[in-house]
Amino acid sequence: MTRVTLHTTQAQAPIASQTILGQIQQAFGATPNMFKAVANSPAALQSMWAAFGALSQGTLGPRLGEEIAVAIANRNQCEYCLAAHTALGQKAGASAWEMAAAQIGQSSDPRSAAALRFALKVVSDRAQVRDADVAALHEVGFKDEQVVEILAHVALNLFTNYVNVALDVPVDFPKVGLHRA
Repeated sequence: MTRVTLHTTQAQAPIASQTILGQIQQAFGATPNMFKAVANSPAALQSMWAAFGALSQGTLGPRLGEEIAVAIANRNQCEYCLAAHTALGQKAGASAWEMAAAQIGQSSDPRSAAALRFALKVVSDRAQVRDADVAALHEVGFKDEQVVEILAHVALNLFTNYVNVALDVPVDFPKVGLHRA
């Protein structure tokens, strides 16, 4: 069970979180448990929701963003994010097989594969990447803007993974099993 209050209704949340929870409800058609937990801190909720909004306007596209998210969730053993982003990735056009491959950092698309390798290296090596790691992204066509965007996706997903794992947020998306590379 979660380690903080899940605000089951918008009215139960802090006043400063209520408007954002309304936006989340409208966007998803429901309010996922993660946001119900994060709503305990209006500042954290605002930060998280703004980051999702900004990255949804980025140049990587929703599918690659979701593939990065499942790879990081799997690496961090975050069942909540794995389930949520697998569902969102399929909504963005990826097959169940493609999302399962992304969990372990694989893709049949060379650009996606390079982005996943880089994102997982950033997570595993705590951002201690080399020139060659960034050059590998450039070689498959990523521009500097997209390299930075990949890092932004990594940071956002670390935030959400840590929230869900540390607070033991109940999964409210169809469950997906963790994989080992």
